[in-house]
Parts: sequence; structure tokens; C-alpha cells
Amino acid sequence: MIAPGTRILLVSADGRKFVLSAGKGMIDVRGLGVLDGDLLCGLSLGETMKIGGQEFTVLKPSIKDLIGMIERKAQVMIPKDSFMIPLHLDLGCGSKVIEGGLGSGAMTLVLLKAVAPEGRVISYELREDHASIARRNVELTGLGACWELHIADICKADIEKEVDAAVIDIPNPWDALENIIRALRVGGHICCYVPNVNQLETAVRKMRALGMSEVVSFETLQREMVVHDGGVRPSFDTLGHTGYVIFGRKMRL
Repeated sequence: MIAPGTRILLVSADGRKFVLSAGKGMIDVRGLGVLDGDLLCGLSLGETMKIGGQEFTVLKPSIKDLIGMIERKAQVMIPKDSFMIPLHLDLGCGSKVIEGGLGSGAMTLVLLKAVAPEGRVISYELREDHASIARRNVELTGLGACWELHIADICKADIEKEVDAAVIDIPNPWDALENIIRALRVGGHICCYVPNVNQLETAVRKMRALGMSEVVSFETLQREMVVHDGGVRPSFDTLGHTGYVIFGRKMRL
């Protein structure tokens, strides 16, 4: 049985996905219509229900599901880049991480998943229009209690201190590094995400000049393997350049 308040993913036979919060009574689902919440709450995950003559499988949404469905204004960091960042930042339940540059909030969702339910993500964003979209997207996760948002310039703001890590996704991350390094605990990590090589070079040089250790930068390329009766081969399509990630670690006060 599905408890009221549970985040639910409905998947149609043709792969369309809809997210909602389970509850009693009639529920209006954006882009789908109205469904019977009492019927939904009487189901178990993996079962199906009919809505408007169509059959939908009932599941819990993954972060990857949500990123594929969120409202977008700014370009988002896609999973091949964002999903590896928590590993390199050594994030886990209870970690406290700063985010500089919010965009549509896709990276925020990944960070929240990594640190919840005991950690915190503290985001700094200059633009209220981006922040407004990100707020709605974070609501989809049900993890908003772990999130703190400030409309402020990460380069100049009086930011949270003794944080475990930081992710910077702004055009000029080098201008924010000094402020963020001061806020970082010893042993903590920083990630900068940039689309262009000249930005990468400037950020790396600034990290080194500020005494960061273990500075490394790279990009991730992804190519699907196609499996069929005639054999197995790499896909002709490669998910190529989207951005560069740069990591560094604070090793001393």
C-alpha cells in the first residue's frame, strides 16, 4: 500500500513519465489529468492503474527520472557529469555542501540525494528567475528540508563556514574560489564546472595559486553499447563534450 505523501512516478506503456504526491481524493497531475488518489493509495509499487484509458506502472522516481522531467530555463548539467561529482567530493549522508550557481537546479537534486536526510545543500544564485524554477524542481524530490537558498553573489557573499565541499557552476568560477576556500574545512573538496577550455585553464591556475592540492581536470564521454541478435557493437552516437570538471582539495589552513 502506498502511503499518502509518497512521491510517485507513473510510467506509460510508451515511456511517458509523470510525478505526483500520493494522497486521498482526486489528484490533478500536470500534463496528464485527474486521477483517483484513493485507488493509487490502494496499490503497491510495481502495480499498474488505468488513467483515461491508458495503463501506467506505479514506481518511486529516481533522481535520474526527475532530472529528465524538470522545468528548465538555464542549460542543466546532465547525469554523465553530475552523477560522478558527489563521489569526487566525498559526499554522503550528513555532508554540508555549498553550491554556487543554481541554474534550473539539476545539480541541486543530485547533491540533495547524496547528503539527505541529515546533510545540507546551501545554494547561492544571483537570478531570482532561475531560483524560482529551481524551487519548483526541488519540490519534486521531497528533499527541500535539506536545502537552503540565498539570492546572492557567491563571489562576495558571507557564506556558510566549515563546509565539506563546494560545487561552482558560474561563468567565472575563479572569482569565487578565494571566498569558497575560506569557507571550506581542511580536507574538503571543490568542483568547478565550465564549458570552455580557456575557462578551465584560468580556474586551474587560480586553484594552484591559492594553494589547492590534488587539482585535476577532465571531461567525460559516454557511448552506449547496442546489443541485438546479430551481435554487440558501440552505438554510432556518442554523448560527447558537454563540459569540463575541475577538482581540488584544501589541505591546510
